[in-house]
Amino acid sequence: MDTPDQLASLDGQQYLVLRPTGAVAALYEREQDAALQRADVRHPHTGHVTLRGFYEPERRDELTALVREWAAVQSPIEVTVEAVDVFPMPWQILILRLVRSESLVSAYASLTGALEATDFYRLGELSLEDWTFHLSVLYGKTLSPEAWDALATASVRELSDHPSEIIDEIELVSYDGGVEHAEVIRLGG
Repeated sequence: MDTPDQLASLDGQQYLVLRPTGAVAALYEREQDAALQRADVRHPHTGHVTLRGFYEPERRDELTALVREWAAVQSPIEVTVEAVDVFPMPWQILILRLVRSESLVSAYASLTGALEATDFYRLGELSLEDWTFHLSVLYGKTLSPEAWDALATASVRELSDHPSEIIDEIELVSYDGGVEHAEVIRLGG
């Protein structure tokens, strides 16, 4: 995120993300460029798969220590795109929906296990069964219902090829005082 209002809205929060850099990233950029031609709305500035969100402004060091410990035994994670899809109203988010690969599901589950012994405040956490693995392409909440429907209709589709890549690092992103901080942590398993 890079605008003052986006940064302010995230103050005190932390996110554990995967950042594709290969075939998935290339598809993301193409889809985002095409969608932004249809609707000029807020959007992430880099493609990422969020594994968890936290609100721990006072315990960032403890959270970072837990993430490092988890990452040290976590194997690289396969990320494969199966479709361009949406989270419908009221969210109105265009996404790249991911295959529930064994490594992605296992990573989410093992992270859940590592977090169960803590009282870290987690944002928007869902159970593994309810979680849709994805990359958010753009946020269409400000669009009229008609404009949103047109964007969704023009964008949503299953993919015949399934761009895929193995990600061997995670990023712990935090927001403090209007500044984004990020630590890249190698997966070691």
